[in-house]
Amino acid sequence: MFFPGFVSREESCGILLYDRQTGTLSEKIPFAGEDRIGNVYCRTVEGIDTKACAYLFYEGERLVPDERGRAFPKRIPYGKARAAEDMKAGFLTEGFDWEGDVFPRIPYSQVVAYCLHVRGFTKHASSNVAHRGTFAGVREKIPYLKEIGVTTLELQPAYEFTEVPLKEEPSGKPPHVMEAAMAARPAGKELNYWGYKRGYYYAPKAAYAASRDAAGEFRELVKALHGNGMELVMQFYFPKEVRRSEILEILCFWVVEYHVDGFHLMGEDLPVDMLARDDVLADTKLWHYGFDADGIYERDRQPRYPHIAEYNDAWYYDMRRFLKGDGNMLGSVLYHMRHIPQKAGAVHYISNYFGFTLADMVSYDHKHNEENGEENRDGSDYNCSWNCGDEGATRRRSVRELRLRQMKNAMCLVLLSQSTPLIFMGDEFGNSQRGNNNPYCQDNGVTWLDWRGMERNADLHRFWKMLAGFRRRNPILRPERELRLMDSLACGYPDMSYHGRYAWRPETEGNYRHVGIMLCGKYAQADESCDGEFLYLAMNMHWESHALALPKLPRGMEWKMAFSTEPEGVRQEDGGREGDGLLREVPPRSIAMYVAERRE
Repeated sequence: MFFPGFVSREESCGILLYDRQTGTLSEKIPFAGEDRIGNVYCRTVEGIDTKACAYLFYEGERLVPDERGRAFPKRIPYGKARAAEDMKAGFLTEGFDWEGDVFPRIPYSQVVAYCLHVRGFTKHASSNVAHRGTFAGVREKIPYLKEIGVTTLELQPAYEFTEVPLKEEPSGKPPHVMEAAMAARPAGKELNYWGYKRGYYYAPKAAYAASRDAAGEFRELVKALHGNGMELVMQFYFPKEVRRSEILEILCFWVVEYHVDGFHLMGEDLPVDMLARDDVLADTKLWHYGFDADGIYERDRQPRYPHIAEYNDAWYYDMRRFLKGDGNMLGSVLYHMRHIPQKAGAVHYISNYFGFTLADMVSYDHKHNEENGEENRDGSDYNCSWNCGDEGATRRRSVRELRLRQMKNAMCLVLLSQSTPLIFMGDEFGNSQRGNNNPYCQDNGVTWLDWRGMERNADLHRFWKMLAGFRRRNPILRPERELRLMDSLACGYPDMSYHGRYAWRPETEGNYRHVGIMLCGKYAQADESCDGEFLYLAMNMHWESHALALPKLPRGMEWKMAFSTEPEGVRQEDGGREGDGLLREVPPRSIAMYVAERRE
């Protein structure tokens, strides 16, 4: 058996072999001078029964787990403190039948992404799965995820990491600000629930497996997703001390060994453009703050399969501010809703694992992180949220109705924008984290998804599913390339146009918070059935009602309202017309969609 890549500057170091069943030491194998290249030791050991043994490295008197270990077979309950000797590495010895597994390679124009924490997604008893808080539990929820329109899962760190620091880990400045916060916490409060720290990057997290075979269980999840035409994207966080030269090897390993479809690259100074140019990763989705697309794909060449995507917070903050009624946002909102990079995708979201959930975004003005044990000092103070009149839970009917409407408005912004939408788990039915916008250390009801919310907030859940279906049926809402605001087909209508009280004359100055957006379905680059040849999105985030003009349609067609976030819908204004448009009065803080239909 070949043991590669143990880095040490000590002369006294080597390999300790253990019986996998009993944990007893069976052999000590010191590294020799000829095993060393620079500070890296490599050694081939003959006669090892890989099914029966496990191993650690040693350095002087210190036990060192293998950072490149492929499996960690000892079952340690999640959240329990462990020592280095508990991190004995094993070997991937079992074969796996992928049964003709095929990578879906879903274009960004068709992706609806769903970010989740493997443990938190099904750990709550209300999840009604057989294997709560595990890869198997996620697999049990695949039919549900398909039902709500999800195509692509994004997992928070699901490779092996120590959620509680090893007892032997040296003190000192942690590699990440979150680790620094945990180092200052009282004993027993050091839990890293999220996992954004240096990890053991070659192994699925054993505590996220229902069985002793975490690798096999993870593969079964990927295979099941692919069998349902769905994808798996993994978050990988690389602090500065991880060698940049090894990152490519890690990602390629997960693509080849586990058939992973993509990676959200997290950390500072990552070689993202180099990774994007790699031939093995050419069809693998890569998400990061930004890429040099021209350098990756060549300046004058459109890629066959754009696999890179921007993943940053610009859309997030601007849309939250628009939603709560801030001024001077309309220009930015219109840009974000149509923006698709020329040679890449763009993943947008109004909530994520960090910050307020969708429900908390409309229920809290201020963070409430007291349970984290840091006197509410942790987490961002810049949330761009609005509590709709009361802080937190309320019995006031008017506030609850406004919050529901605002969540529906937010869903419209997410699913009716033309880049790639993403939501965080439970937002489709208004899950709350009780105002905690930084629950990195909470392994409890704060972060465990309470599935009873699906029944409590059934109206919101139905609205999400309706919207997802509407987006799927109307390819003009998800074009492959950014629409140009031009009539390039000479069909009499531009691909996208903006409107105000007068058709074709939008009002986007600082004090305006309402606009109409018309989309011409003839510009959809797909031969798919759609709900209408023309769509008109009426948005009003002002606290007063405003009139918007719907442009005149071709002969024999008329506008019909498809849905509205306001229960009473959009009303026709007295007089009926203003210039070349049919006037509609849009209620405060509401969004409505109109579809052009043939007159009967």
